[in-house]
Amino acid sequence: MEERRGGVPYRDGIAPRTKPAHYPYRVVDQIPIGNKKMKCQAISILSLLVVTSLSAAEPPAAILDLAAWKLTLPYNTARKGNPDEVVQPELALFQDPNCFFTSPSGDAVIFRASCGGLGTENSSFPRSELREMKASGKDEIGWSTKDATLHVMEIEQAITHVPDVKQHVVCAQIHDKEDDVMMVRLEKQKLFVERNKFDDVPLDSNYKIGDKFTLRIAAGEGRIKVWYNDELKMDWAVEKSQCYFKAGCYTQSNAKKGDKPEAYGEVAIYELKVTHR
Repeated sequence: MEERRGGVPYRDGIAPRTKPAHYPYRVVDQIPIGNKKMKCQAISILSLLVVTSLSAAEPPAAILDLAAWKLTLPYNTARKGNPDEVVQPELALFQDPNCFFTSPSGDAVIFRASCGGLGTENSSFPRSELREMKASGKDEIGWSTKDATLHVMEIEQAITHVPDVKQHVVCAQIHDKEDDVMMVRLEKQKLFVERNKFDDVPLDSNYKIGDKFTLRIAAGEGRIKVWYNDELKMDWAVEKSQCYFKAGCYTQSNAKKGDKPEAYGEVAIYELKVTHR
């Protein structure tokens, strides 16, 4: 499948902290200029335009309101968290060409996690994923499905790539302090809600990679409801506390599952909104 911008795999799931080394120019040796020969870099006009375009791309926060989110990355550096976490105010300007960047069309944020990436304390699978925070963006939020307040996440998104062997990607979640409460999950062409210790709820039995869809997930008064493309698909009586929303790409594979390190999952998010009313 065609690679998108940032598609060159990074070694062992570690993303570079500077621009990737694969700059789009070539070096031409021994070009005669007058009576002398000298080494120079022959840079085409097209290459200059590509470099300018990459460097001028707006950060994801210019497309999505990320004020009340933090980002978990599929690698670990000196940044806080293991794996890395990006919080506000850094998240307002943050982008990474391997796993969190603006789409070439400028209308979506691309979340990508390669199978060679680092997992978390409770999962061996990599993610490039947002975690809901309080309005300040500095403290983690936790709400209850029993609240009179209705907690709602609305997303317009598309799953744009899956790993080669284990073709599973999670694109949205409600999580509590211990485990996932529910996840929106794609397995090959089947898109469904996975509920911890409860039966799955089908959303689309023939999902095609790249197709846009909308999700509305609402929790409150002892229930969680899910709408898929404006159609109510789930109305579940459940009581969970210390909950929060998650959105992005949580790739459900790694080398132990048979995928190569450079295989990846990818999700494009066009709109993302959370309300508590």
